[in-house]
Amino acid sequence: MTEPHDIAEAAPLPLTLGWEEWVSLPDLGLPALRAKVDTGARTSALHAFDIESFGSATRPRVRFTVHPIPGREDLVIPCSAEIIDRREVTSSNGETELRYVIQSKLLINGVDWPVELTLTDRRTMAARMLLGRQALGERVTVAPAERFCQPKLNYDVYHTTKIAQSAPRRALRVAVLSRETNFSTGRLVEEGEARGHSVEVIDTARCYMAINALAPEVYYDGKRLPRYDAVIPRIGASITSYGTAIMRQFETIGTYCVNGSQGITASRDKLYAHQLMAKAKIGMPVTAFASSPKDTSNLIGLVGSAPLIVKLLESTQGKGVVLAETKKAAESVIDAFRGLKANFLVQQFVKEAAGEDIRCLVIDGKVVASMKRTGAEGDFRSNLHRGGSATAIRITKEERDTAIRAAKTFGLGLAGVDLLRSDDGPKVLEVNSSPGLEGIEKASKKNIAGMLFDAIELKVRPAPVRRRKADSGAES
Repeated sequence: MTEPHDIAEAAPLPLTLGWEEWVSLPDLGLPALRAKVDTGARTSALHAFDIESFGSATRPRVRFTVHPIPGREDLVIPCSAEIIDRREVTSSNGETELRYVIQSKLLINGVDWPVELTLTDRRTMAARMLLGRQALGERVTVAPAERFCQPKLNYDVYHTTKIAQSAPRRALRVAVLSRETNFSTGRLVEEGEARGHSVEVIDTARCYMAINALAPEVYYDGKRLPRYDAVIPRIGASITSYGTAIMRQFETIGTYCVNGSQGITASRDKLYAHQLMAKAKIGMPVTAFASSPKDTSNLIGLVGSAPLIVKLLESTQGKGVVLAETKKAAESVIDAFRGLKANFLVQQFVKEAAGEDIRCLVIDGKVVASMKRTGAEGDFRSNLHRGGSATAIRITKEERDTAIRAAKTFGLGLAGVDLLRSDDGPKVLEVNSSPGLEGIEKASKKNIAGMLFDAIELKVRPAPVRRRKADSGAES
């Protein structure tokens, strides 16, 4: 098999082309295509479908998909490019079509040059590309009676991991589900757009759904939302139920979601979260839960002696978390919460942590940054939203492994895992499915938003498909 990058030396100019040749479009991640050379056509055309424009009005882009192998609709290569024009093109059968025009590098036998390509559906054509005279220029002479004057390539390249590894970074369309304009949302937009992606902030509460078997959709402000390459959920605790319903809809459509609905739901339910971590044998403070007021003394006894923590199940950012320094104080707090018909946990207070915890930021199964958070003077809670401070910290292998296991237990691609350092090893306090980026980026001096986009780009790369016997593609 011959591949474009296996050519040691560029062919001499001008190139002689027959009426059909093998070419590459490396800018688009298309290493092997059969092209028809047609000097009767002025413009060049590339087979494309699901063509959709996106991006800003000042820098519009187009994304589309390609079936590079005729008859193999299971192999789909997603592409994107900047729009340089939109023009009417009349085909050989007299039909006129308004097409997007892009520019890409054309590579033939080690020689490359930029060409303009119009995008159109050529699925009925054996050649997925047409080379017109405008793209040929002085670099090419055409022998119309010949075929394959240049080295043949092979479709086998699409069946190896090489296609994913060498694929160019294509522009993605990413949705951030968020009701707030805060640092984290702003950083995700800033980083995504700096990479050439289109990042749209969608207010979760303004989404609505069409739920059916054939065409499930998500709508926003009266319009169907476009197909996103990825969704980054930043769903607030107050709308967890509706937010996760929207996420389930995106999952039904087949959109890649950084954090899935099940993981978000489980992480927000502190009782269920602790049960999941206990099942996975992840270290955590001793925790107890009861519904009946008659069980207050037994509940405290299960956790141990005071001081202890009483924590609302719906608590966030340190709100609804109380330190009871005596048994009497614990009973009073529990009675007060029960009087409000609130659900709560009673939890062991880890004295040796001394008001400090560790936030580990896990992306795609790796701890990418960690920081030590220290509570404000006189406050046992270390949350930054409550005046705590943060510094970068080196964690142990045991702490790293614990954070990774905790994120994996909830199936989260992005997680903030909060640990306490205790005398008998790290204990997980909480797994946050919408961790803030401001504190961890400032403390670690790392581009956390960039690391998240690295993971997203890796996840949405085209995957190789299984080879078929009729796929050799190098036939004469």
